[in-house]
Parts: sequence; C-alpha cells; structure tokens
Amino acid sequence: MDGGLSDWERTTAASGRVTVIGVGNEFRRDDGVGPAVVGRLGRRAARDGPPPGARLVCCDGEPGRLIGLWEGVELAVVVDAAHAHPGCPGRVHRLELDGCPAWRGESASSHGLGLGEAVELARALDRLPRRLVVYAVEGADGSLGTGLSPAVAAAVGPLAERIGREIARHLAGEAAPWSVRR
Repeated sequence: MDGGLSDWERTTAASGRVTVIGVGNEFRRDDGVGPAVVGRLGRRAARDGPPPGARLVCCDGEPGRLIGLWEGVELAVVVDAAHAHPGCPGRVHRLELDGCPAWRGESASSHGLGLGEAVELARALDRLPRRLVVYAVEGADGSLGTGLSPAVAAAVGPLAERIGREIARHLAGEAAPWSVRR
C-alpha cells in the first residue's frame, strides 16, 4: 500500500483538520478492513463531495508513518483489524486514546509493531493529534488472499457511516458521544 492521495485529498490535506487512516494489508483477508472502510468513505466522498478539511489515507501500520499521517491534525480516526480471544468477527470497538495516560497491554493490532507503539512514541515526541479515535474491527481470517470474511465485510458499510457522522460532528464543532452503538 502506498498511502497515495487522491486529487481531493491533495486539495484538503493542507487544512489538517481530520485524517482517516485505514491500517492494514488488503492481501491478508480481514487485515484489509481498514483500507476497505477508507475505500467506502472515498467512494462516498467522490459521490457526495468530501467534507472540507478531511483526508483519507491507507497505511501499513508502521509507527513512523502513522505518526506522520496524524501529526498536527485536530482529529485522527484510525481503522484497523484486531484480534480478540474469544473473538466475534465483525464486532467493532471504539477507543478514544487522546485522554489516556498510556497505552495499556499488548497491541491489539494484527501487525508486529502496531498502534500501541505508535501512540506511545507519538506521546513521547509530543506528536499526538488533538483527538485520536481508533475503530478496531475483530477479524476472523488473516491468511494470505484477498476478500474480507462475511462478518467483517458486513461491518464495513455501517462503520463507514459511523465514521462519516463522527467527522461531520467534529467539523460542526459538536462533542463526540462517549459511546457509539453499532
């Protein structure tokens, strides 16, 4: 994944208000949920017009790249696959990390070095965004190949809608709810 920007992303990236980052590898089945959600949001933006000041990017999850993508933005939304034991494929977890004193526990990411390490490194370097929201989607299949499992694929549309509403609330200056129901 090259994380390249579309034409509308290039025109809005300079404002630095909102960045949505789809983390994952679309060639590892459910690990591709982040890019799938960003793709869905991109198709919606192409149809309806993008929100001003928002950009959509994909990333492999390498901590330095994540920090570079969210540095200086008001709201960073990260979508990534997660492992849970026992798991419920397609279940979405919403975490708001900007107020946390430190990332706790093992990385829930499906990547070796993951989001937890990126958050802690960004915190140490004073490069966290003002608000950092993570949507972690429980996966069922991380094997080689393309295509999401049915339960994870079913979560993509509703999650893209949730993120779209969260961005709209943020851009309108409204506070995000403490909990978002699926």
